[in-house]
Formats: sequence, structure tokens, C-alpha cells
Amino acid sequence: MEGEALSTLCTPALVVDLDKVKRNSERMIERWQNLGVQLRPHMKTHKTLECADILTGGSRRCIVVSTLAEACFYADHGFDDILYAYSLPFDKVERCAALSERLDLFQVLLDHPHALDQLKKRPLKDGRLWHVWLKLDCGNGRAGVLHSEAEALTLALAIAETAGVELTGVYAHCGNTYNCKGVEQIQAVAQETTDLTLQFMEKLKAAGITCKSSIGSTPSCSHPVKDMAQLSEVHPGNYAFYDVQQSVIGSCSLEDVAVRVLTRVIGHCPHRNQLLIDCGWSGLSRDGAGILPTGYAVIEGHPDLKLLSMTQEHGIVEPISGPLDYSKYPLGSLLTLIPYHSCATTMMHPVYYVHSEGRLLGKWTPTRGW
Repeated sequence: MEGEALSTLCTPALVVDLDKVKRNSERMIERWQNLGVQLRPHMKTHKTLECADILTGGSRRCIVVSTLAEACFYADHGFDDILYAYSLPFDKVERCAALSERLDLFQVLLDHPHALDQLKKRPLKDGRLWHVWLKLDCGNGRAGVLHSEAEALTLALAIAETAGVELTGVYAHCGNTYNCKGVEQIQAVAQETTDLTLQFMEKLKAAGITCKSSIGSTPSCSHPVKDMAQLSEVHPGNYAFYDVQQSVIGSCSLEDVAVRVLTRVIGHCPHRNQLLIDCGWSGLSRDGAGILPTGYAVIEGHPDLKLLSMTQEHGIVEPISGPLDYSKYPLGSLLTLIPYHSCATTMMHPVYYVHSEGRLLGKWTPTRGW
């Protein structure tokens, strides 16, 4: 395989441009080193050892995960200082305890007093502490206790005062940057999230509590505002690969996107003015439906084509306007799809084919499960 052309792969195949991954990583590391803020890269997009090594600069320290399967995978391969950034699931407390007792630093996140009760019921062995981050909702509207509610400060105080538990930090996800278009809008949301987080940190300080602060999203961390330099950490993840969605938001250019899905033309349908390809939703995901003028993905080098629809193993491609010239798309020919959302697309593939300048270097195998 090594040294062979991408065209030798069976399709559909997810391919990763190693040079772009390294460049994306180097830019993010340099950006946050210059601001004096700790970068804690999120593993949820790629879920591989090789990419984690690149994003951590080989330290194998200071990462974020979204599943315990990821946490165990990385712990098994020598990673430490792992933050499980998902509101504590009550069915997984024992697994979290095992990691907390095994690693130098395993951290959990919670946003409800009942979750704190679960930790009280499971004290760690050998005098170890639960290292806990409070999840704060600063306008994203997903998980987290609302920053403006009195309950947020009450819960933070309760964590700090609980025996066997340490309030390690306050964690906010500015996922509402995903609704932005352009750097100005991204930075407006980043500024608001930063301000609300820092204001909450002042409330903690007034109550005699000091801990870390962390916010994150790929858009905000790709275009930070200067006040983010007052944070302890940031935790972006998608930036390793980027995707069409990020280019539309304004986080990156389409040239920065490091992943593609290769697919082959398997049918001509002149009576419908359409092509059939061998990539359905099981090779791409349905994310991005109805958003792009080119359908579910951007078909690289063919701005006139649209990925109209998909079933599990088939995709239907048609021209945005006019008749198809079928001589340009012979049966067996390759098309290259740039995914709308790389986090979703990578989940469809058990292996990623890594290349440099179109020549294969090897495979990355992601972890899976919860």
C-alpha cells in the first residue's frame, strides 16, 4: 500500500491528508502558545492515536474526550491528563472511578447536584480526589447549568466543599459559533462566552474559590479574541480535519480541509439526468442535508454537480443545471467528496487511509463505542 496512488483504494474510502493535519495542528498550537493559554485538544473528531500524537505535540498529555471508550483507549496507550467532557452519566460512575484510580489525572464534568451525589457515594481509593469540572451554559443551549442562574454558583460551591472532590475548573462550550457566518460573528460569540465565563470566575474568586477556566469550539479557537488570553485552557477538536461546515462558518478555507471520501461512479441514468455512486449515507452521513447548494457534500473539482440524495449504499448525483456529459464520468471513475461534517463522516469508517500529496502512507484505526 505505501507509496501507491489513492486510486488503488476500494471505495468508498476516507482519506486523510497528513500534511494538512500537521499544518492545522501547528497553527493551533502556535496560536495558543502565543496567547499563553493551554491547548487541550478534543479527540472526538478523529479518535486515533496517530492524530492525537500530532495534536499533543507528542506529549500524550492534556486531552479531551467525549466517550469513555476514547478515555480507555488513550489511557491504554500511555495518555494521561484526560478530561471526560460529557455530563457525568450515572451508569458509568464506576468506570470513571477506575480511570481516576489508575491515571495520574482523570477528570470528569458535571452540571447537576445529583451527579455530585453520585461521586459522594463512590469515594476513590488511597485518598485520591475526584477532579471535577463544572459545565457552564453560556448561551450554547445544550448541556450545562445556566451561567446566570444562582444554581450555578451554588453547585460550584458544593463541589468545592465536598470531601474527596476537587473543583478543577469551569468548562463552557461555545457551540453557538456554529450558527455564525464570518470572523466578525464568530468573534462576537467568542467574546460573549469569554466574558460570561470570566464573570463567573470572578464570582468564584469572591467566594474564595480559585480554579481553571476553559472554553472551546473550533470556530472560536481558530479566530480568538484577545480576552481569551485570560482563560486557563481552550478545547477545540474539529480543527484537525476541518470540513465544509467550518469553511462556510469561516473557521478555515476549503483548502484547509484534510479529509475526503473517495467514491466511484457505478451507474449512468440518462433518463433521469443522474449518476449513481457507491457512497451512501453509511460512507458519508446525512449531516448537512438541505444546507449546501451542492447537496450533502462538495464534489471536488466539479462545482456543477450536486449530491442530491443517498440511501445506505448508494448516492445520486445530478448537475445543478443542464444535461450531464456522461463522457466525463465513465463507469468506475473516481469522484472526491469533501464532507460537510467530518466528525460525522469519520464515524462511518473503520479505517482512515493516510496520504501525502496523493501517495498512501498507511492506515489509522479509530476507536469506537461509548
